[in-house]
Amino acid sequence: MPNATKIAIIDDERDMRQSISQWLALSGYDTETFASAEDALRVLGPDYPGIVVTDIKMPGMGGMQFLKKLMSTDSSLPVIMITGHGDVPMAVEAMRLGAYDFLEKPFNPDRMNELAKKASHVRRMTLDSRALRRELSDGGQLMEKLIGSSPVMERLKEDILDLGQADGHVLIDGETGTGKTLVAHALHAVGARAGKRFVLVSCASLEEEALAKRLFGPVMPEDNYLPAVEEARGGTLVLEDIETLSDASQARLLSFVNDEGTPPETRIVAISNLQDEGRTCEDALRADLFYRLAALRITVPPLRQRGEDILTIFTRFTEQFAADYGCEPPQVSAQEAAQLLQAPWPGNVRQLFNVAERAVLQSRRGSGTIVSLLMTDHQEMRPVMTTEGKPLKEYVEAFERMLIDNTMRRHRGSIAAVMDELCLPRRTLNEKMAKYGLQRADYI
Repeated sequence: MPNATKIAIIDDERDMRQSISQWLALSGYDTETFASAEDALRVLGPDYPGIVVTDIKMPGMGGMQFLKKLMSTDSSLPVIMITGHGDVPMAVEAMRLGAYDFLEKPFNPDRMNELAKKASHVRRMTLDSRALRRELSDGGQLMEKLIGSSPVMERLKEDILDLGQADGHVLIDGETGTGKTLVAHALHAVGARAGKRFVLVSCASLEEEALAKRLFGPVMPEDNYLPAVEEARGGTLVLEDIETLSDASQARLLSFVNDEGTPPETRIVAISNLQDEGRTCEDALRADLFYRLAALRITVPPLRQRGEDILTIFTRFTEQFAADYGCEPPQVSAQEAAQLLQAPWPGNVRQLFNVAERAVLQSRRGSGTIVSLLMTDHQEMRPVMTTEGKPLKEYVEAFERMLIDNTMRRHRGSIAAVMDELCLPRRTLNEKMAKYGLQRADYI
């Protein structure tokens, strides 16, 4: 079906509501009908996954009163009103009260379909935005996205929880692709500003004049936005690539920071990528601004320092891509697990994400290996290796943990099925799960 959006159709005339339902169903919509507004209100909650088509003239609760009830529950719910001849002024009043649009009987079915398509798109955008806002305000969900239990990741999570409760500005640095923006989201979500605005500006993506206007204004009425320092008032302002700010913008930002006082009304989280270039953020910013922004500091660890987290993340990514592409995730051999652990990962988690997708795609075609994805042309197709070796025991244990974890996931916690596939006695499997901190309950 091209459109999965629900459409609630309310009309006291049975033939009319069935006619509208059949026409919209043929266009791919999931329709449900109601003979009265009272019946519909039992179903239409604030996050109803669709739109409403309702008649204005109905016995009992009329369309206008029905609209007011809907708007008081969810003011962004698109409601298309159907009106008879002579009721256009009433329909115009309905739009003033929040209706999406109206159709006058007899209406063109194509016009109905066009309105439904537009309203459904608006509804999907609204619900997606709500879901994102909820996720960004849910510190637990965001912390779960920081996958891994290596010492450096445990320390990072502790830093986020500690600094999230503090008031000072924060500098986040680290190599490209390590997840610095995700850390900024998490800092906001676990702190006192979780319910306030979270505004992100990429300093490197705008020309100097446009960036200054976006950050500080002035803006014209037709621009339809506030300067970032005003939009984020009381919340969190994240400045990506802070090191690209010009001297003039640094001066204006310092003035804003000084005016905020202590503790600041608006927290600034500055993100720097300069480690990649052999310089630091301190080199790029004026000293007084740097020390204000770096009152608190988090360095996100590179992937190569995260040990067997690499296998955990890779498995999570391949499972996600396999679900998206409708296939099974690739099986990782011991050699491939060792290669994944030894690769230097200059692009960090973002690079691992790309390798995981390519691994799923080539596995679906039945060709290629994970090792082949870790080869480089400039090294005569030899596997890339880090200079920091690990004891064989560590590779074996990391592979063993990944293998048991993957098998438990695949069999949804069935101990008998895992024992059978891995040819392990119950006691040995229990001992290894205890050793690697794997709990059966996590897979059921």
